[in-house]
Amino acid sequence: MTMLADADATATIAVKDVKNARKFYEGTLGLKAVGAEQMGLASYKSGNSTVLVYQSSYAGTNKATAVTWVVGDKLENIVSTLKAKGVVFEHYDMPGITRKGDIHISGKIRNAWFKDPDGNILSVVSG
Repeated sequence: MTMLADADATATIAVKDVKNARKFYEGTLGLKAVGAEQMGLASYKSGNSTVLVYQSSYAGTNKATAVTWVVGDKLENIVSTLKAKGVVFEHYDMPGITRKGDIHISGKIRNAWFKDPDGNILSVVSG
């Protein structure tokens, strides 16, 4: 039995207001809504994955990364585009990691973190 090894996973993100979150996830990040919007939640397709945004009084309380998109060599372009749309990137001091602008570098891995309007930590990574 493989248990969950062959099952798709869905990123699930708590937000305070789904309508406001839709502006960010659709307008800023460019995600495409899938299915009909239901009361208190919205679902998006992202590559072969799904991102589910739902209304919760616990929105933004996670202090760790909620979702990471693996974007390969498009990282710099995506960071630049998001910054032009008003996204503010997080800067972290971590041992062994340097930073060039908004991008953290560790060997061949490059990563940039940002928050949604509710404070959920999101990231884009080179691979």
